[in-house]
Amino acid sequence: MRIAVTGSIATDHLMHFPGRFAEQLLADQLANVSLSFLVDDLVVRRGGVAANIAFGMAQLGLRPMLVGAVGPDFDDYRAWLERHGVDCGPVYVSEVAHTARFVCTTDEDMCQIASFYAGAMAEARNIEIAPVAERHGGLDLVLIGANDPAAMLRHSEECRQRGYRFVADPSQQLARMSGADMVDLIDGAEFLITNDYEKELLESKSGMADAEVLDRVRYRITTLGKRGVRISGRDIDTIEVPVAKEMHISDPTGVGDAFRAGFFAGLSWELSLERSAQVGSLLATLVLETVGTQEYAVKPADFLDRLADSYGAEAATEVRPYLPE
Repeated sequence: MRIAVTGSIATDHLMHFPGRFAEQLLADQLANVSLSFLVDDLVVRRGGVAANIAFGMAQLGLRPMLVGAVGPDFDDYRAWLERHGVDCGPVYVSEVAHTARFVCTTDEDMCQIASFYAGAMAEARNIEIAPVAERHGGLDLVLIGANDPAAMLRHSEECRQRGYRFVADPSQQLARMSGADMVDLIDGAEFLITNDYEKELLESKSGMADAEVLDRVRYRITTLGKRGVRISGRDIDTIEVPVAKEMHISDPTGVGDAFRAGFFAGLSWELSLERSAQVGSLLATLVLETVGTQEYAVKPADFLDRLADSYGAEAATEVRPYLPE
């Protein structure tokens, strides 16, 4: 399957606060919050939703096309991604701005406070999908991930005009988008992906009920944190998939991106929606067990053992032929 993954490309600055944010927030002083958290660790990692998703797909043997905007400081990151199987040919390089940066602090309860500097990402609105499709003889799917909002809307409109199947995955950009923009983004999508909070936010800001959203998209995927994932659609019974068993928890950053990578890898192998969600859930668990969003590796034998442990031997049997040697 020829998949173009659009969205942010960034470096992640990940810190750990040895306490609980909730204990520092006073309910009657939230309008005057001014806090500084003394952290005990700092790790700089490669990230950005599009790069994370593309990396995860490549770990499973796909050759995804990364589509996003970066700065002239991208050379080392490009080499890393290409070495791990990601096609960075479509990446747009800004002449004036740095590659985006994500700064995130995680506390003892795995709660997070984060900021995101867009940088070159603001120029993603200059990118057109058609040349990417022409270069590869067409596209089977375009994933529209969190990015410059104008770029997301442009990509969505171009997909409708040119007949490309697409995934609407607005993620954290829902906070910046109007209800009308949300409708424009998701209209005609093959898949809409949000977490459970984002689902309610989208419906509240757009004024649409769940059934009205499903009138505009084919499938709706809602990630539920520790409760797994729910898949609903116009012509299917609701599917619920639990999380894969974890060995330990290190950092939740990038877990959702890994789920998307595994899910769409499964669909590219023509697995069922349920089985694809199981692949995605296990890839997400690998990231949960790792500090950094691209610091894990899929080892086929181990991956199949863990898939069988979480979802049964049949799941491993179905996935085995598709994993890289």
